[in-house]
Amino acid sequence: MKLDGIHHITAITGDAPRNVDFYARVLGLRMVKKTVNQDDPSVYHLFYGDEQGDPGLDLTFFEYPGAAPGRPGAGMVHRIVWRVASPEAIEFWAARLGSEGVEVRREDDRLLFADPEGLEHELRVDTSGDEPLIADHAEVPREHALQGFDGVRAYADDPNRSTGLLEDALGFERRDEGWEARGEHRGGFYVYDPAPEARGLQGAGSVHHVAWASSMDEHEEWRERALRGGARATPVIDRFYFRSIYFREPSGVLFEIATIGPGFAADEDPEHLGERLSLPPNFEHLRERVEQTLTPLPDTRQWRPGAVPSES
Repeated sequence: MKLDGIHHITAITGDAPRNVDFYARVLGLRMVKKTVNQDDPSVYHLFYGDEQGDPGLDLTFFEYPGAAPGRPGAGMVHRIVWRVASPEAIEFWAARLGSEGVEVRREDDRLLFADPEGLEHELRVDTSGDEPLIADHAEVPREHALQGFDGVRAYADDPNRSTGLLEDALGFERRDEGWEARGEHRGGFYVYDPAPEARGLQGAGSVHHVAWASSMDEHEEWRERALRGGARATPVIDRFYFRSIYFREPSGVLFEIATIGPGFAADEDPEHLGERLSLPPNFEHLRERVEQTLTPLPDTRQWRPGAVPSES
């Protein structure tokens, strides 16, 4: 049994329209599901991904309108690392982000920047050999598009506390400065950095959790492994688009193990993912109420290939 890399990463935003503009327009990701937080259906859960919404490039956000800025600290993911195809792609993103007023910095052959709420990202040239996960966008050539997650970096006071769970229970393997979860199709790394002195604060621009990918038939066994490794894992929760198990690893980061499938086409035509508010069957009775309270969002179809420019 091996986890198949990162399934998705979930963060928090206090401004969903600005979030959509940055991730769907500027970064060129596809909105693959517009739904609600199933633990708090009064707020959005937005999913950005590749053309199919595949695990491995699902960046998701809970919107809490007006949320105070977060601050990463011990026990929190502080950076999302993405794959791109080439040094030319790095140059493309340096220019595109710069033209949008986003401050970028180079560290060796990597490009670092933050979203409008301070969530840090890093782009690096892919050497994994995994299949690229790409979204089509009117202004981002496919050869320069983001290609999926490479990994995450987290803050920890004592990373050694997590070694047993990561290696013995979850099957992570030591790689360079951290660990890798590599399955049959994909891999993703997990690295600790020394924690800052200031206590972390969950809020806008902070990562809520990182999810690792499991096949459907191995999901229950991953829960048993986590329990045997000392984690306080939740029961399996059916999220309709996938099934989930949650627990905190010993350094404090909230982990999820999520199934590959059923997927986002469970209730939408794949050609029209994310174009309307999707509610799982157990939440459909709330539609009228939530549609009146959720923040109006930009129509992401305007940034898709072949979109007809709107009249001014």
